[in-house]
Amino acid sequence: MRIKFIGAAQEVTGSKHLIITDHGKKILLDCGMFQGKGLETDASNRNTMVEPKEIDYIILTHAHIDHCGLIPYYYKQGFRGQVVCTDATRDLCNIMLPDSGFIQENDMIWFNKKRRKEGLPALDPIYTEKDARACMELFLSTSYNRWVFLDNNIKVKFNNTGHLLGSGCAIIEIDEGGDMTRIGYTGDIGREYNYLLRSPEAFPHCDYIITEATYGNRLHADRTNAEEQLLKIIYDTCIEKRGKLIIPSFAVSRTQEIVYLLNNFYNEGKLPEKIPVFVDSPLAVNATEIFRMHLDLFNENVRDVIEYDPDPFGFNSLTFVRDVNQSKALNARKEPCIIISASGMMEAGRVKHHIANSIARPNNTILAIGYCAPTTLGAKLLADPRPEVVSIFGNEYSVLADIYSIDAFSGHGDYSEMINYLKCQDPKKVKKVFLVHGEPDALKFYKRQLRKEGFENIVIPEPGETFELK
Repeated sequence: MRIKFIGAAQEVTGSKHLIITDHGKKILLDCGMFQGKGLETDASNRNTMVEPKEIDYIILTHAHIDHCGLIPYYYKQGFRGQVVCTDATRDLCNIMLPDSGFIQENDMIWFNKKRRKEGLPALDPIYTEKDARACMELFLSTSYNRWVFLDNNIKVKFNNTGHLLGSGCAIIEIDEGGDMTRIGYTGDIGREYNYLLRSPEAFPHCDYIITEATYGNRLHADRTNAEEQLLKIIYDTCIEKRGKLIIPSFAVSRTQEIVYLLNNFYNEGKLPEKIPVFVDSPLAVNATEIFRMHLDLFNENVRDVIEYDPDPFGFNSLTFVRDVNQSKALNARKEPCIIISASGMMEAGRVKHHIANSIARPNNTILAIGYCAPTTLGAKLLADPRPEVVSIFGNEYSVLADIYSIDAFSGHGDYSEMINYLKCQDPKKVKKVFLVHGEPDALKFYKRQLRKEGFENIVIPEPGETFELK
């Protein structure tokens, strides 16, 4: 049996890891899109490094686009195997993949204008909204902790990782001539405490572990102060400065967390009722409906809130915005308000327009609440020292608004939390640990920390590198 690391090898995007069994089965662990590198991602996403029609199964850990976003493209290229995931992951993919296809189509219009100026031929989108809807017929979903038999020799189940609604560590058992190998692929690991979801759960002993290292060299700030920080920023921006608070947020999970906290503030009388809150993202609106469908996956605190507030994602001063004209009207609005909009890294979507319209005014605030990959607009604004000018949509804007970050809302566990998660394993019995989904410095630091915990054979794969699993 072999494993080839196609994506998220020494970077934090494009997760794809290919297992080839001795029986000739090809199993792709995640099928993520490369993001956050501008135009060069188009070529990276089209280079599959494996023939999609030869893949038998895609085992999907969760619904973030950097883990699932190329499934429609593989479908377009002939993939007709099964996509195996949890029920909530399937439901989220059902809205996120068509949304991604819509974005591909619109981005390609701009991309082709640039190509025409350079004398180059036009390109088709990586995939369309129609491709994304069509690929959903391949999804086979299950609940947590239930084995799915892919064939007589391969089975898989998912243990909750607390990273995203439905996210799961994939436990894959492969029988090759009577020799059983168990592989654990964590996908992304959540926080030990999540405002909405249950904490990550231990998973059974594995011979090989493939695990992430996004925050492999960082520790999160104390989460106990996060709510106070958020309230202070709301008051400083909307009450004291009479400005707009722009919160770039991933449409799925992070937005629901922030809305849940604002809902609690509202119920407790801490959120000024005269300050309107807008969730400006059609995807976030749809995702919130899916979160309402899976209340069984929430932690005890949320379930306690539901006892007296049946809708933890709604309050009187909250408006969900779908219509694009309503979104544009928010830019013309002069009164104080809170706007939560995608994308979290500030690279695309409606929030980029809100930032462009707000960043040059000192009474406004832009609040980052999650990880921003190094090449993104979010990372540029959070740099120390912060830039005086940034380019948005090809135009330069002075950075006069306040820029803040609350790291505690991150959905990724820091290196201490990830190590605690892996303590369910006996380091002496794990044959090899593969570290993926991390920048080089984070991977190297995390590797040293894991060695201190007794893990010995730790590998940081090169992009495209193949290993024998014996």
